Amino acid sequence: MIHKMNLWNDCFEAINEGWKTIEMRLNDEKRSLIIVNDVIEFTNITTNETMSCLVLKLYHYKTFDELYKNHSKLSIGYKENEIANPDEMLAYYSLDDINKYGVLGIELKVM
Repeated sequence: MIHKMNLWNDCFEAINEGWKTIEMRLNDEKRSLIIVNDVIEFTNITTNETMSCLVLKLYHYKTFDELYKNHSKLSIGYKENEIANPDEMLAYYSLDDINKYGVLGIELKVM
């Protein structure tokens, strides 16, 4: 199955360069349909460039805090000199939605 998702430019570039290997999302109705070996077509919301990625593995957590504790900061999109803070995800998702759906780490490989 092919899933379509939008990405901010910095995340798009980090995945495309190969150092961000895990995309973080709510495990809502749309994302709960993703399975290993599906393809995600990401669209860069700044440039409209697209990139296809193969889903290698799925990680299910109750909170982004759990996800951050179980993966390196590089793999989830932070640079070495940056502080990985799960509270930053509250800019994208409400605490109510996080508690309702849980979170999903999607391990990817650019095709």
